[in-house]
Amino acid sequence: MRCLYCGNLTSRVLDSRATEEGAAIRRRRECTRCNNRFTTMEKAEEEPIVVVKRDGRREMFDKNKILAGLILAGQKRDIPRSTWQELVDNLEQELRSNYIQEIETGRIGDYILEKLRRIDEVAYVRFASVFRQFPDIKTFQRELDKMIQSGIEPEGKPK
Repeated sequence: MRCLYCGNLTSRVLDSRATEEGAAIRRRRECTRCNNRFTTMEKAEEEPIVVVKRDGRREMFDKNKILAGLILAGQKRDIPRSTWQELVDNLEQELRSNYIQEIETGRIGDYILEKLRRIDEVAYVRFASVFRQFPDIKTFQRELDKMIQSGIEPEGKPK
């Protein structure tokens, strides 16, 4: 690692620590020439995930975009942001663990709806109405009826 101060290519590692839940390593180094200390981060390169939109366009997978949609769906509901963050992190982890490099928005939406159904019914219906682009109130009613018939209760909700 090149020294930030003198440009020397040799340094020694004084301390190494895992950060970001083990996804990166923080190293404290000391230059062998000028003895200045500096910190480096080592992180594995991640392959990009490409999202194929309904109209055929391709975009980079963006966790923040999904998170924003979930926060909007759960607006004025008593759902902590950490719940939404965990859902999005689990989605990304599942995609990466299955080596998925390209995915349709429909599959992402279905994954989110499956999880949302167990978190909050209102957020589920709000997200579904936008994701599935309900054309009228009858389509909306059919979705509500399916949800009621399935009998799946959100986690933490008293029966």
